[in-house]
Parts: sequence; structure tokens; C-alpha cells
Amino acid sequence: MPNIVRKSSVLLLETANVASGAGNGIVMVVIPWLVLESTGSALAAGAVAALSSLPALLVLPLIGQAIDRFGSRRISILSDLASMISVIGFPLVAAFVGLSFGWIVALAILGAAVDPAGYTARKALIEDAAVSSRVSTDSLNGVHEGLFATGWTVGPIIGAILIASIGPVAAFWIPAALFLVAALCIALMRVGGAIRPSHDSNSAVHKNGTSGLRQLLLGITLLWNDKALRGLTIAVMVLAGVYLPTEAVVLPFYFEARNEPASLGLVISALAGGSVVGAFAYGWLSRRMSRYSILRMALIGTVVSMVPLALLPPLPFMILAGALLGLSWGPMTPLLNTLVQVRVPKEAQGRVFSIQLSTFYVFPPIAMLLTGAAIERWDVRAVYLSIAALVVVTVLATLSLKSIRGINA
Repeated sequence: MPNIVRKSSVLLLETANVASGAGNGIVMVVIPWLVLESTGSALAAGAVAALSSLPALLVLPLIGQAIDRFGSRRISILSDLASMISVIGFPLVAAFVGLSFGWIVALAILGAAVDPAGYTARKALIEDAAVSSRVSTDSLNGVHEGLFATGWTVGPIIGAILIASIGPVAAFWIPAALFLVAALCIALMRVGGAIRPSHDSNSAVHKNGTSGLRQLLLGITLLWNDKALRGLTIAVMVLAGVYLPTEAVVLPFYFEARNEPASLGLVISALAGGSVVGAFAYGWLSRRMSRYSILRMALIGTVVSMVPLALLPPLPFMILAGALLGLSWGPMTPLLNTLVQVRVPKEAQGRVFSIQLSTFYVFPPIAMLLTGAAIERWDVRAVYLSIAALVVVTVLATLSLKSIRGINA
């Protein structure tokens, strides 16, 4: 079989991955900018970001069951098409009825409810694509997350250019096209097990019955009973809650107040660009370092780079610190992917991926609301430094957990 044909599963998966990442990167910049332009309120921006996170928390566990039952390929296609419809809603509503704050919130929630399904389903496709294309799953984990971060790198830059050139409302047509590309690429994939995973009735994964609730509880049980995976998931959950308000609220507020959309795009892209390199490096690192060593390096690097970024220095230093922060955190997602793939049965991985991802949505909504309110009450620099201090405390607490060292097993 020609090499290009044999590799087509990986090529299609990763093209969809980049397209979806870029679409999300654009939306991440445009929605907060649109809210701040419309209301001038950091609290409103925080409220939109928080409300947008809630649907994923509720639907992700159900998405995991859908992936394991109906196949990751189908769920990925449906998610990208739904994401396309949600972003097209912005210019259409603006044209016909006017884009009020309520409409912005509703459309943002719709997009946030459907988008994580595609991201989770593509994770579940990694192992199938690797086997079909005869590449290392460990290496493909790094490539997959690196390319997704590549999309996030170019997305904010494109978003900033679109805001400055055609305005935030018209900008939504570009991510709509990118989500359509992602859906088409996954539709063209032909990999074993991607349509419907095989089910072994004797498998431990299915012994608790087939009801939706039991299957959901089984996914939770598998994650909880693995002490190392449980400890790392909880640690990342807390870190996500502490950190994510910086990209969703703090930085957009800071640069919108200075009327510098390009600067916001550059800083977000530096963060994403660093994570590209870090994620691509995971395959190389995994052959030379233990998993715990990679984790420790990622967490320490995160602290070292976030503190100077929180000082809001001149733009060149913010870009440098952002790139270092992304570089440090970059190996974390492929590391989490690998741990699920090697420690969880294949037929339950969709559930565990989705439950794990849903836990990362627990704290950010509350944190985003609190961050928006704090910025309105205090100086944005003081709020950012407080967030950085919480990250330092969380990282130190994480590295002190004995269970985390079990990820080497």
C-alpha cells in the first residue's frame, strides 16, 4: 500500500485537528472582544466565559458514553457541524434582529455545549489512526496535541486581524468554514473501530450492565480507582480553574482597555505557540525521561513563566513569558492522553476522556465570575498577581502528592 494512503488516517485526523483548533482560537479572541466592546464590563466578559463553560460540564460525561456506543468518528462530525452552526448564528442574528448581550450569551453557550464533543472524539480516534497508519501512539499523542495547539496559535492572530479589518461580527464566518473542513476530514477517515467499537460481553467494562447511568458510573469508577490518574486529574482540574480566567477575562480586559487587539492576539498566540513546541516534544521526551519527570518539569516551568507574565510587563516580555508558559505546559495534554490509553480499557476510553475533561470545567465558571468582579473592584495587575500566587501554591501541593509518582507504573 502506498505510504500516503497508509498515512491518510493520520493526515485527515490532524487536518481536522488543526482546523478545529484554529476555529476555536479565533472564537476565543472574538467573543470576549465582542462582549467588552458591547458592554465595557469585565464582569460581563467573565459572566459570558463562565456561562459558556457550564454546558460542557453537564454534557461531557454523556458525550463519553455516546463516543463509546456510536463511535468517535460520528460524534466528531456531528460536533463540528454543530459548532459551525453556532458561530454562523452570530452574523445571522446581527443581520436580522440585532446582536444583543443576551444573544451573545445564548450563542456562546450553544457553541460551548457542542464543541468539546469533537475535541474528545478526536482524542478517542488517535489510537485507531495510529494503528491504521502504523505509527507510534505515544508519538501521535504529541503530534496531535501539538497540531491542535498550532491551530490555537494561528487562530488568535487571525481573530485579531479579522477584528481590526472586518469587525468582530463578520469574523465568525471564518471559524464556521474551518469547522466545516474539520467535519469533512473526519467523514473521509476510514479506520477500524472508528464507527462503532467492538463490545466484548465478558469484558470487565461491561459487567455492570448496559444502562446509561451504570456505564457513566463505570467510567467514573475506572478513573477514581487509579490513584495516580485520579490525583493528576484533580491537580489539573484545580490548575485549570485557577489559570483559565487569565486567558478568558484578564488578558482580553487588559488589551481591550488599551485598544490593542493585535497585542492580545500575539500574547495568546505566543502561549499557544509555546504549547505547540512542548506538545511536539512529548514524543522525544517520553523516550528519554520518566512520566513523572516530564510532569515535574512541566509544572515547575509553568510557575517560573507565569509569575513574570502576571506583572504585565511590556509586550515583548509578555510574548516571551507567554511562549515559555506554553512550552512548559505543552507536554501535559499528550501525557494525560497516554496515561488514559495505557491504563484504561479501549472500550471505556471515551467515557474516561470525557469525564476527565468535564472535571476541568468544574472550577473555571466560578473563577471567571470572581475574576471579572475582582477586576472591576481592584486593579487588573493585582488580580493577575493573585492568580499567579494561587498557581504557585497549587503546583507545590501537586508535587507533594505521593500518588502522582505512580504515573510511572
